[in-house]
Amino acid sequence: MTMFIVSYDGTENDRDALALGGVLAGAGASLELAYVRHTHEAERGRERFAADEARALLERGAAALGQPGVPVHVVLSGSTAQGLRELAVAEHADMIVFGSEYRTAPAHVDPQASARRLLDGGPVAIALAPAAFAENGRPRFETIVAISEDGDPCADETAESLAQHFGGVVARHAGGTADLLVIGSKPGTVTGRITISAAADYLIDLARSPVIVLPRGVPVLFGGGGG
Repeated sequence: MTMFIVSYDGTENDRDALALGGVLAGAGASLELAYVRHTHEAERGRERFAADEARALLERGAAALGQPGVPVHVVLSGSTAQGLRELAVAEHADMIVFGSEYRTAPAHVDPQASARRLLDGGPVAIALAPAAFAENGRPRFETIVAISEDGDPCADETAESLAQHFGGVVARHAGGTADLLVIGSKPGTVTGRITISAAADYLIDLARSPVIVLPRGVPVLFGGGGG
């Protein structure tokens, strides 16, 4: 089964990521929650308390999602991006879900710094939730726009997989209103890694819906398929 990790720290923008994770899980995927701690407390009791607090935060997020039993991960790393990257590889995750940057205008997408780092060479798909997505309920993705370059079919395959489960349609142009944008990596990218073109980066800036960016040659297939 397709599995993805939601990066969650309890902030408003990460609650948007949690809400997007709930929508995507409805397409037949499983999710797990992760929080990256950046420092290790020297005193044993303080370290145990900090780790327990982080786990409790994740468990509250899972409960808010209505899935209190989902796996949660407290990762210790100096870099959120690197910690999530290592976790995703270790857990064989297909995707990491992020909220937008702090103070992003509602219904706009602005990848936070950790997401941007993983959009440049990351090994798994990245999903980006618009700011205030959590306030808009849990929509069905009725119109999914697939953007691929140089014949890579992964964006189309991912979009078709989601459309099948949401009863939606796939469009292959960026015009009009989209409920979800699926973007493939640019030509010349190493298979299994993400890099995006300037045109794709511009489309993300213009997006008013969630965005999924795929590694080159690796679709994310929902409803029991795996990436």
